[in-house]
Amino acid sequence: MSDSIKTLIESRVSTGLYDTSRTLSDETVNELVRLATRAPSAYNLQNWRFIAVRSDEAKARLKAAAYDQPQVLDAQVTFIVCGRLAAHEGLAEALQPTVDAGIFAQEMLEGWVTEASASHKDNINKQRDEAFRSASLAAMTLMLAAEGMGLSTGPMSGFDPVAVSEAFGLTEKDVPVMLVTAGYGSDENWPQKPRKPLDQVLEIV
Repeated sequence: MSDSIKTLIESRVSTGLYDTSRTLSDETVNELVRLATRAPSAYNLQNWRFIAVRSDEAKARLKAAAYDQPQVLDAQVTFIVCGRLAAHEGLAEALQPTVDAGIFAQEMLEGWVTEASASHKDNINKQRDEAFRSASLAAMTLMLAAEGMGLSTGPMSGFDPVAVSEAFGLTEKDVPVMLVTAGYGSDENWPQKPRKPLDQVLEIV
């Protein structure tokens, strides 16, 4: 493993306190999401959506839907990371660039679309499971990307998904999976907390 990747993983903390005197550029926000979309997803569905909450007005709306947690106001940006239902309906479009790049043939695209449609079309539980998996992988990729850019992040599950959906006009296909605050962390944050020993979490068979 690259020492830089190991360092990022071992040094990342879940940040709750931010330096409110600093700002992030649009270019940085765009780059964080661009890197987040390099995460894997089943069939390369790319069944995610990101809302970058930056303005004071939008932060106030999100804070109200996140049980008034102050880091939503203090962080330079909070991403609403959504998984998308019925993603199989747009799979052909999502995969076309792969065909155009010569990675695989049109026949492979058609086969994947057929398989994904057969397993997802009438199975809302599978759609939701895939939405949560993909959004979670993308969120973790975003957090590591931020760490590599010298930023801090904090994943948040403490929010009302219905209130978030209403406050930000999410569609019935958008499932808000988590919030991720991002920005410049305060020196007052805790270091990374110790983890359980491997013998409690690993079984090699």
